[in-house]
Amino acid sequence: MNFESLDDILDFAIEKEHMAVRFYEDAASEESMSGVIEMLKELADEERKHVRMLTELKKKGAVHGTDRYTYKWIPDMKRSDYIADVTYQKGMSYHQILMVAIKNEEKALKLYNELLAKAEDEDAQKLFKIFCQEEARHKLMFETMYDDHMAEMGD
Repeated sequence: MNFESLDDILDFAIEKEHMAVRFYEDAASEESMSGVIEMLKELADEERKHVRMLTELKKKGAVHGTDRYTYKWIPDMKRSDYIADVTYQKGMSYHQILMVAIKNEEKALKLYNELLAKAEDEDAQKLFKIFCQEEARHKLMFETMYDDHMAEMGD
């Protein structure tokens, strides 16, 4: 990834977040379990929040409230290391949706770590660090759900 400006970085990140919103909305529309639907809709809302924050950084040069963010260590179960890349398709099973979500969050985490390393602007660094934390939290949640589901299936 070669970017010529912070705006290029932000445009790229905004598009990736829009893609995440579409994935969670599509997956929610296909799911039959109400608890899973609600969780997917909540994740779509979180990704929409990321779009708003990135857009705010692009327009105003800073994001209100980032100074109040509390960082917390998020463990890495590394389940994604053992899951093949899967492309989302309508009608996928719950198990497959979890696999797609895990890989998507892994990619998002990697992206924000790379953007953090490239960002020279302090406000951008702060926001990318927050997003690293958030994506790690999402990844852990899906990996835990995946483990629980596989255990229920006898694996």
